[in-house]
Amino acid sequence: MGSFKHLEYLNLTHSGLSGVVPHHLGNLSRLQYLDLSQGPLMDDLDRRISYGYDIGAPRPVIDDLGWVSSLRSLRHLDLSYMDHEHIDWFHPINMLPSLLTLNLASCDINIPSVKVVNFTSLNSLDLSSNLINSTIPVWLSNLTGLMHLNLELNHFHGKIPDFMGMFSALASIDLSTNSFETLMPDTLFNLSSLIHMDLSGNKFSGPIPVNLGLLLRLEDLALGDNQLSGNITLSLGELSKLKTLDLSGNSLVGVLSQTHFTKLKNLNCLMLSENSLALNFSSQWRAPFQLQVLYASSVNIGPQFPKWLQTQTNLQRLDLSNSSISDTIPEWFENILSHILDLDLSNNHIGGKLPRFHFNSSTQILDGISLKLNSNKFEGSLANFPENLLILDLSDNLLSGQVPQTDGAMSPSLQVVNLSKNRFTGNIPVHLCNVLSIQLLDLSQNKFSGRLPGCLGNLTNLQVINLANNTITGVVPSSLGSLIQLNSLHLHNNRIEGGIPLSLQNLTRLLSDLRILNLESNKFTGKIPLQLCKLHALQYLSLAHNNIIGTIPHCFGNLSGMITSSNWITFGSMQTYDENILVSTKGRQQSYTRTVLRFFISIDLSNNNIVGELPDALMYLLGLKSLNLSGNLLKGHIPVIIGNLKQLESLDLSMNNLSGRIPQSLGSLTFLSYLNLSFNDLYGRVPAGNQLQTLDDPTIYEGNNGLCGPPVLRSCNEDDVRDNHVGKNEGQDDTEDLWFYTGMGPGFFVGFVGLLGSLHFITRWRLVYFGTLENVYSWLTLSILLNLGHLRRKLFK
Repeated sequence: MGSFKHLEYLNLTHSGLSGVVPHHLGNLSRLQYLDLSQGPLMDDLDRRISYGYDIGAPRPVIDDLGWVSSLRSLRHLDLSYMDHEHIDWFHPINMLPSLLTLNLASCDINIPSVKVVNFTSLNSLDLSSNLINSTIPVWLSNLTGLMHLNLELNHFHGKIPDFMGMFSALASIDLSTNSFETLMPDTLFNLSSLIHMDLSGNKFSGPIPVNLGLLLRLEDLALGDNQLSGNITLSLGELSKLKTLDLSGNSLVGVLSQTHFTKLKNLNCLMLSENSLALNFSSQWRAPFQLQVLYASSVNIGPQFPKWLQTQTNLQRLDLSNSSISDTIPEWFENILSHILDLDLSNNHIGGKLPRFHFNSSTQILDGISLKLNSNKFEGSLANFPENLLILDLSDNLLSGQVPQTDGAMSPSLQVVNLSKNRFTGNIPVHLCNVLSIQLLDLSQNKFSGRLPGCLGNLTNLQVINLANNTITGVVPSSLGSLIQLNSLHLHNNRIEGGIPLSLQNLTRLLSDLRILNLESNKFTGKIPLQLCKLHALQYLSLAHNNIIGTIPHCFGNLSGMITSSNWITFGSMQTYDENILVSTKGRQQSYTRTVLRFFISIDLSNNNIVGELPDALMYLLGLKSLNLSGNLLKGHIPVIIGNLKQLESLDLSMNNLSGRIPQSLGSLTFLSYLNLSFNDLYGRVPAGNQLQTLDDPTIYEGNNGLCGPPVLRSCNEDDVRDNHVGKNEGQDDTEDLWFYTGMGPGFFVGFVGLLGSLHFITRWRLVYFGTLENVYSWLTLSILLNLGHLRRKLFK
């Protein structure tokens, strides 16, 4: 390509360029336009809502930019989304005096601390998405002809320099998502040529300047997610060309009246959420604008739906959540939803029947629809799901009846279905299995009954299943093991029986993302399968309140997800769901949301019939914050190395058969705020560690008659200090014991050889003898353990 000496225009954007950029491009001496950018293709609105570009994808590498200095005729240079790290980009580009446009977005560059530059003709500069940690450079003052400046998504800090007030030609400035911490800069509000201003995502404070009204050409103003305070200036109403206004996420107060909006006839996007504002418009007022976007979450709009909305027939995104509305849906409201893509009326007190939706626009068909009507007082039954629906959240209402079971009742594009905390009855609808796009299914806290549909295994995109707190019966279908993206499985508080799901035993290699497994308060039986140890991402495991027997697998030490917490990354529709678990920890039940669960590591096997010793392997799960093994039949000693669990906050080993001394290392657990060792067979002095000093409730140790020392009321004596809790009686005749065992030995030998001989030569005797012996032993062992377990729970609960 370097042989095209007369080439003036070269555009390789989104061409799939990879590897090292060839240096012979420097031979194109007449080149005026060069675009090698490989960034994402995104609609501007989508870009504002979600940065979906895979920044981890391989990018073309520029190992030396020296060849650019030969392109002296260059006027447009775009090298965005390329790897410029560790190279000198500034000096080659500084030798291009004719340069008008420079785009170095997302290039991993730093900026030099020079004062003068040669590319003073520049009218467009984009240094966004580089994580530059600096104040605004002084050399920027040389670019007095700038029309477009984009510094978003960096770490720029300090004040906005006064020289920026001299950029009289500036039409667009984007300083969003940086770390500016000053009062709102008056200098920028004197730039009368501004059309687009984005200062969102900083820490600008103080009131909005009154001279905002001087920016008569302004079409887009974004001041959201700052620390602005005070009332909104009435001069806002002078911006007659304004199309987009974002004031969300500040500390603004006061009342917005129609005076603020009378001249804003071009407004189509209004974002006011998360302020202490109220809207007070006359019921007769007709808005001069047609909004496509209205975000007014946590703005006081109620108690009735604002009547001025009935003229807004082009609405695509409407958020009136937490807006103090206690009305029913008015008839006219259904007429403004014909173009809606995103409707959020959650966290109000809206009653009556659900609105009817008539979605038929081409935009809705292409993009899909999100409906969030949760946390209200809607009642009645559920009609068919609207078509082209992506998100449906009707949780925490008063809806009842059965979920429609007919074909076409559910949108085939659904990704999130949340019907939790209602009064739905009947079986789980089988037609859900036809909606292959579902990522989240939450039907918890209803009155669903019957068995789990086996066809749920067809929903291979599922990340969360929450069917807790219903009356579901039967066994867990093995098909759940096919859900290779499953992140959380909540089946607790049902009537499910059988063994721990066989699907988890056979398909743990596929369930590599499973982090939450909650099966507590069911009727599960049998042993804990060893295959659970292969769930390497598992961070929360609860099998409590079942009828599980056997021992705690030693391979639990392989649960690497419990060694250190890892962040959960969710994308797309899953970001709208706040997972919640009621956790038994610290002696009570506490509610944890998904935000906290990312860092909460817990094992709860309480109230079962688990036997054997407490395995040392558990003591290597260094990230554990809560361990509850109470109400079982565990025996043996508490492992000495329990002090390894440095993150442990709650430990409950009560109502078991544990014996021996309490390890001194328990006192080294500096985060331990709850401890229960009651009703075991522990003995000796209670350790006096740093953290144990604060746990001075004597009920922690009650039911252990051999314990002594504070906070236990019994004082320690010399025998308590010595390790002689179990020993032989004083004064016993050792010689008598010797003759007794010496005489017993020959008799035992003769009888034993006689029995072996008979069993060896008579096959039928051998089979009957060993079969009977094994059955009797198994029956006796299990009966004794189960009866002891039930007896202990009746005595001590």
